[in-house]
Amino acid sequence: MMTAIVVLIVSGALILGAVWGLYGNISKRLEGFLVALAGGALLVSAILELIYPALEKNSVPIALTTVFVGAITFTVLDYLVKEKWNSQSGGGLLAAITLDGIPENLALGVSLIGASPLSIAALSGSILLSNLPEAAGGAKEMAENADSKKKILWLWIGTALILSAAALLGHYLLANVSTKYLNYIKCFAGGAVAASLALEVFPKAYKEDKYWTGLATAIGLVLALYLNTLGE
Repeated sequence: MMTAIVVLIVSGALILGAVWGLYGNISKRLEGFLVALAGGALLVSAILELIYPALEKNSVPIALTTVFVGAITFTVLDYLVKEKWNSQSGGGLLAAITLDGIPENLALGVSLIGASPLSIAALSGSILLSNLPEAAGGAKEMAENADSKKKILWLWIGTALILSAAALLGHYLLANVSTKYLNYIKCFAGGAVAASLALEVFPKAYKEDKYWTGLATAIGLVLALYLNTLGE
């Protein structure tokens, strides 16, 4: 039940964000501030929840190599979606939207294995903070390209379902995997998240909010660190 609730809240943020972007009012500066805040929170979660456990219990060289492989994988896929494939077509656009969320939600599902609600508060809270403004900004940009708002909303609903499935698959299919290999999977996801922050989140935040981005990132970082202490 807790798994279903967490997945529903995190993925539901995509739908709420899309509705906000399509039918609400969101300034560029506020959007940039929220995106930077989410980026700071997600950076902390990627390190503390996904990467650091492997450094404590697994082979450090293998763990760090896996982080790098995750970053490379995200970077290559992001390049293919934006530079080689038609990201304005239905399939390409869906791929562009979900590329960032799949490793995050897979990691969320893995982190739910054997964890208490408080121990996953930092990661789930950070992904929620990331999904909300990301969906709002993305849906707003799509609407500005003269796409049907109804069609855009259904696309985001479909994306939320895909990301929910990723989290549930990560949780149930990997439930019997040893801690050693779970840690490496988390490292891979952590590397992908780190690359997504560098390529997608912080550049977009700075473009919209300029130097307030630094403050917003620090606020997100502090919030994530506090949430992390709740699980200790």
